[in-house]
Amino acid sequence: MVYLKEKVINGGKYKYLTKSIRLPDGKVKTIQKLVKDSKSPVKELERKHLDYFVGKEKELYTNFALKKYEIDPIFTKVQIEKIEHIKVDYQHTLKSFSKEQYSDVFDRFIANFTYESNAIEGNSLTLKDVAVVMFEDKAIEGKELREIYETKNSRTVMDLMLKNKFGITEKDIMRMHKILMQNIDSRTGYKKFPNHIIGSGVKLTPPEKVKEEMGELIEWYDESLQSMHPLKVSALLHGKFERIHPFADGNGRVGRFLSNIILMEHKYPPLIIRKTQRSSYIKCLQDFHRGYTPNMERFFLEKYKKTYRKFFAVYLKYIR
Repeated sequence: MVYLKEKVINGGKYKYLTKSIRLPDGKVKTIQKLVKDSKSPVKELERKHLDYFVGKEKELYTNFALKKYEIDPIFTKVQIEKIEHIKVDYQHTLKSFSKEQYSDVFDRFIANFTYESNAIEGNSLTLKDVAVVMFEDKAIEGKELREIYETKNSRTVMDLMLKNKFGITEKDIMRMHKILMQNIDSRTGYKKFPNHIIGSGVKLTPPEKVKEEMGELIEWYDESLQSMHPLKVSALLHGKFERIHPFADGNGRVGRFLSNIILMEHKYPPLIIRKTQRSSYIKCLQDFHRGYTPNMERFFLEKYKKTYRKFFAVYLKYIR
């Protein structure tokens, strides 16, 4: 919230446009701008000086991230600065939307995310089909019921995600999986038999070890956020989760949702992995399972920036 604050300096009175920013650690920083036309309405002054305040906010978030998170060959100082700038622009864009605009933008995102995520797993519905199922509640002639329910269930999960109803906890992961498997597969809960990724020689976690390793994964998640950028955590958790493959079915879809829960929980825009990138995505997962993680980190960094440009950056010029 922006407001005017008066200061007395050497006997003179000066008006400052003031805004308080709460950083991720809870600390509040204040941004101020000396204004001469202080008789104008605050909203008008805010619009006039928006670029100044956005720039200062980007500085604050970037400085916070550079001090808190480890710098490495992928999450360099330059890349972290870009990530944080996107975060600030994304949050300003969301705040500018009316309720109807917010719904329209995220309907488009949800349809695309669902289409791409399900298509990676072999779902044959087109993007148009997905929109019909999601927003018109109609079945598609000639398509399997499983494909229809994969779409409907994904919409339910995404709606809950946008309301911050999921976290990275065992309870929430199990609940999400149950929703995604509704009317598709009765094998909810952790897998009871070994599973395999066809065409991959990767040895997945055996059933008797799943609960223990999922507990370790969630503990790792909580600890890693103390020194690792959330986007990097999102990428690494995804790889670790897919290595465990805790469920009989739906692991890929759950894993991609979890990655976005991490981003959105920390106020970053969500990302989409496209079916056209399936080969690169699978290669990154295979490299990850062999112990080489940088490709997965680079892949997520690229998708983060590309998804933002396609779905959210376009609105910036209309709010400034």
